[in-house]
Amino acid sequence: MADTITISLPDGASKQLPAGATGADLAAAIGPRLAKAAVAVVVEGAEADLGAPLPDGARVSVVTADTDPGRHVLRHSTAHVLAQAVTQLWPGARYAIGPPIEDGFYYDFELPGGERFSSDDLGRIEERMRAIVAEDQPFVREEHSVAEGLELFAEQPYKQEIISGVEPAEGAGAGVVSAYRNGPGFVDLCRGPHVPSTSRLGHFKLLEVAAAYWRGDERRPQLQRIYGTAWESASALEAHLHRLEEAAKRDHRRLGAELDLFHFPPEIGGGLAVFHPKGAMVRKLMEDYARAEHEAGGYELVFTPHLAKSTLFEVSGHLGWYAEGMYPPMEMEGATYYPKPMNCPMHVLVYRSRQRSYRELPLRLFELGTVYRFERSGVLNGLLRARGFTQDDSHIFCARDQLAGELASLLEFVLRVLRTFGLGDFEAELATRPDKYVGEPEEWEEATAALRSALEAAGVPFVVAEGEGAFYAPKIDVHVRDAIGRRWQVSTLQVDFQLPQRFGLEYVGADNERHRPFMVHRALFGSIERFFGILVEHYAGAFPTWLAPEQVRVLPVTSAHDAYAEQVEARLRAEGLRVGVVGAEESLGARVRRGRLDKVPYVLVVGDSDVEAGTVGVNTRGVEGVRRDVPLAELAAALRAEVGERLPAPALPTAGAGSGEGS
Repeated sequence: MADTITISLPDGASKQLPAGATGADLAAAIGPRLAKAAVAVVVEGAEADLGAPLPDGARVSVVTADTDPGRHVLRHSTAHVLAQAVTQLWPGARYAIGPPIEDGFYYDFELPGGERFSSDDLGRIEERMRAIVAEDQPFVREEHSVAEGLELFAEQPYKQEIISGVEPAEGAGAGVVSAYRNGPGFVDLCRGPHVPSTSRLGHFKLLEVAAAYWRGDERRPQLQRIYGTAWESASALEAHLHRLEEAAKRDHRRLGAELDLFHFPPEIGGGLAVFHPKGAMVRKLMEDYARAEHEAGGYELVFTPHLAKSTLFEVSGHLGWYAEGMYPPMEMEGATYYPKPMNCPMHVLVYRSRQRSYRELPLRLFELGTVYRFERSGVLNGLLRARGFTQDDSHIFCARDQLAGELASLLEFVLRVLRTFGLGDFEAELATRPDKYVGEPEEWEEATAALRSALEAAGVPFVVAEGEGAFYAPKIDVHVRDAIGRRWQVSTLQVDFQLPQRFGLEYVGADNERHRPFMVHRALFGSIERFFGILVEHYAGAFPTWLAPEQVRVLPVTSAHDAYAEQVEARLRAEGLRVGVVGAEESLGARVRRGRLDKVPYVLVVGDSDVEAGTVGVNTRGVEGVRRDVPLAELAAALRAEVGERLPAPALPTAGAGSGEGS
C-alpha cells in the first residue's frame, strides 16, 4: 500500500497527502484560513464529512461555511441539535424530518400525550441547544443494514417508515442506511454530511412553531414544525434577522389591507382575491402595459374561456399528470367540464383552427388568461400562492430554424419589462433533459443550446439544473432579487415538444410538405396577482409614480382655498394624472401624515400665496422637507415626464424646513 495519496483540486493543482488523510487534512494542507472555514468536502461530485478518509486520485473541493453548500451543512447540523434538545426536554418525543431549507431549517415533532409547543418554549429549546453546542459533541457517522436501522429507531415510527422505503438493490451501498450520533443517547437518520462537532455551530435563532402534516398528506398525522435559521457568523445572522423584520413590514397581505388594495373574503374562499379600486387601478396599469408591449412586439391577442370539456385536458395530458391540482369537474348535459388550470391547450386550439403556412410563423399568441388551480390551504400565501390568478400567457409557434432567434428575442423582452417595474438584479436557471422524456435527443439538444445561447447573449448569470426540465421540455426560469435581497422566481421560457405532437399541429413549409412547429411557453410576470404581490413587497407599498393608484393629493390649507385646490386637480388631471383633493375638515398636519401613510408620491399643499402666484407646496414621498412656491405648470411638466418615462420618483431638493402652508 502506498504511503501517500494524490488529490486533484478544482483549479487543476494537486496535493500529496499521507495515506488515510481526511478532508480536514486537505484543508489544513492548503492553508489555516481554509481549515478554519471548512465544514465539508465534495469528493468526485458527492458531499462527504471532513473526517472521511480521501481516496487516492480523487478530485476534491473544500466546502466553506460562507457558501450556499456550506450553509446547507450548518443548517442541517443545527437541525440535528434542535431535535436532540427537544428529545431531552420532552422525553418520548418522536422526531420526523429536519431538512435545511432556503435561509434556514425546520424539524417536525410529535410530543408525548398530544402536548403542544408554545412560542415561549422556543427560548427554552434554544438555551438547551446552546448547551449542546458548548459541549463540543462530535458528529459520528454510522452505517447500518435496513434491519439494523429499524431496530435502532424502534421507538421512532417516522424514522422507521423512511427506512422501510429504502429499496434493496445491488452494488456498493445497496440497502444501507446511514445515521449520525452526537452526544449521549441521541442518534438521527441522515445522509450527511455534518460539521465535525457541535462547537462549529452557534449562530442560529428559532423563529416560529407551525403545524405540518406528515409527508404533506392531510390524511396523515399532524405534526408540529419548528422553524429556525443558522448562519456562518453573528453578523450574517443579524443581517438575516433584519431582513425578516423588513419582510414583515413589507408583507403584501398586511399592506394590502392598510392601503385598501385587496382582500380575501371568506365568503368566496381561500386563495381567491377581491381587488379594491386602488388595487384594481395598479392591476389595470400592469395589464395595459403588458397588452401594449405585446402588441408592439408582434403578438396577436386572443381570449379563451374559463372552462372546457374534459376531452381537451385528456388530449393535452393535464388530466394524466395534473389532475390533483385541478378543481373538481362539473357534469352538465352529459359532458364533464373543468375550470382551466392552464391556457396553453386553448392556444393550441387557436393555432389548429385552420391550416397554417410557414409564412405565418412565428405566430405569437398572447392572453391575459385567468386559470384555476386547487392549491391546498396549507400552502396558500396571499397573492403569492393563490387558487385563481391571471397569467400574462404567451405561446409562440415557430419553425425549427426560427427557434434560437425567438428565444433570444423573448428573453430580451422579459428582461426589459422586468426592468421597467424596477427589478433589475437577475439570475436564471437552465433546466435540462430529465431521465424520462418525450421527443428526440437531438431536439432536446438543439432547444437547450438555443436557451443557453439566449442567456449568454443577454448576459444573465445562470446555473444549469441538470435533469430538472419537465419531461416534455427544457426551460429557463428567471429569478429577480427585490429591495431587501430576497430571490423570486418570476418569468419562464419553455420549449415544448409534447403539445404539438399530442394535438397533431402542422404547418405547410416552403417545400409544400407538412412540418411540426416548435412551441414556446412564456409567462412574463408569472401571474398578475403574484407579480402584484412581489411589487407591493419590493416597494413596501410605495409604488413608483407611474404605477401608484393615487399619484397626487392636493390639500387646501383652509376651506377658503378649496376652489384653487380644485383648479390644481383639474390641471393635473388634464395631464392624465390620478389626483385627489382632501378638504380641510382635519388639521393640515393630520392630512399630510395621512398622505404619507397612504404612500402618495406627491402631496401638494395650497394656501394664500399659492392662489396668488399659481404655485403649490410639494411634499415628495421619501424626501424630507418641502419644496415651496413651485409653479404649477413646472410641476405638471415634470410629473408628465416622470410618468411618461416610467421613472422612479425623483429626490427633489429640500427647500427649507416645512411649516404652515407648505408642511
